[in-house]
Amino acid sequence: MTLADFISMIIMPLLGCGLLITFLRVVLGPSLPNRVVALDLMATFIIAISAAYSVASGEPSYLDAAVVLALITFLGTVAFAYYLHKRGSNA
Repeated sequence: MTLADFISMIIMPLLGCGLLITFLRVVLGPSLPNRVVALDLMATFIIAISAAYSVASGEPSYLDAAVVLALITFLGTVAFAYYLHKRGSNA
């Protein structure tokens, strides 16, 4: 079994299941912070899927997309934390 086969048959389905479970948390999350953390985790799963696919296919360009998505996700998380901080200080 090669590394590409291992990624295709084991790693990708596990990441897909994690993404599905996280999507359920987004839909069923009881509060806004729970949903935002779940969306952040979904982005992390997508980054991991992109990185795993990059290794399996031998295409390094997918890693560039993963890095860009990680930066955008980080900025979104910081913006949400700033929003919560401002909302809490005015209350």
